[in-house]
Formats: sequence, C-alpha cells, structure tokens
Amino acid sequence: MHQTLLSIGYFLLAGLMEIGGGYLVWLWLREGRSIWLALLGAVVLVGYGVVPTLQPTHFGRVYAAYGGVFVALSVLWGWGIDGHRPDRWDTSGALLCVAGVAVIMYMPRGDELAPDVIPNDRSVQETP
Repeated sequence: MHQTLLSIGYFLLAGLMEIGGGYLVWLWLREGRSIWLALLGAVVLVGYGVVPTLQPTHFGRVYAAYGGVFVALSVLWGWGIDGHRPDRWDTSGALLCVAGVAVIMYMPRGDELAPDVIPNDRSVQETP
C-alpha cells in the first residue's frame, strides 16, 4: 500500500510540474507576461522530466498511465486556475482516464510474481 501511495504522489507531482511549467510558458507567450515566467516554467518542466524516473515500473507503463493522470489534472487545472468548469463529458472522460491509470499501474500481473512461480521454457515438458 505504501508503494502505491508513493506512486500516486509521484504522478500528482509530475502532473502539477508539467501543467504548471507549461502554464508559465503559456502566460509568457499567449498573455504577454514576463519572460521570467517562461524561464521558471522551463526549470519546472525539467523537474517534471525527472519525477517519473522515481516510479517503480518501466518507462512505457509509467508514461501510458501518466497520460491519464495528465488528462484528469488538466481538467482540474482548467477549472481551478482558469475558471473553466468541466461539463459532464469532461468529467466522464477524466474519470475513464483515471480508471485506465489504475488498470495499467496497479492491477496484478504475471511479471510481478516471484521468479520461482513463473514457469520458464525448461520447466515445461513437451509431450511427444
């Protein structure tokens, strides 16, 4: 359970860093704010690149699952920061993405069994 909570925390931190860093760059380019915001955004985005490496599983699984977290956090960011309230389809889509994250990251699978439980080619007897 501790590992799962830590993993969820990493996803949330990565999401906030990616969306927050991107938002700072957005403010500079789209809203004419200070270039210092863009530079801060760039630093935050580099930090975002580091956080997923703390996850306990392989790159493909982490980034596939993170996509769902990004969708949900983006909807929440748009609502909380930009004031764009999500409609039922935004909410439904985000919840589907979060369900996908749970399946991708936290469902038991064969590669997590003890090595002596997973059969290998030598343990399977071929019948003539």
